[in-house]
Amino acid sequence: MRIIISNSSGMPIYEQIKEQIKEAILSGEVAEGDMLPSIRQLAKDLKISVITTTRAYNDLQQEGFVTNVQGKGCYVLPQNNDMIREQLLREIEESFINAFNKGRIAKISKSELTEMFSMMLEEENYE
Repeated sequence: MRIIISNSSGMPIYEQIKEQIKEAILSGEVAEGDMLPSIRQLAKDLKISVITTTRAYNDLQQEGFVTNVQGKGCYVLPQNNDMIREQLLREIEESFINAFNKGRIAKISKSELTEMFSMMLEEENYE
């Protein structure tokens, strides 16, 4: 698993770490029972604060992706497919709300948004 931090993304560093680890778990790149890098090692590798990596790991634990075993490390938990689906649906809804809000600001009509969405689905060969 490789984590890439972008200073220009506009997303906090802990959030970037959390999202990239979640993506690795959901894609199967990191499997159930795998141990994540230690908080200190990840902070050292990324040249960031231990507080930042701790925040990312704590958020992952709260969301049910990992468990922290005191003195042993942070391990990936088995994933409940229903939980994963709900998490992804919530993220999709948040993205749609964000797009709708930007559309309102830009005065883009419902039909224009629908057309944009349809075109993007086609471009991505989404079925």
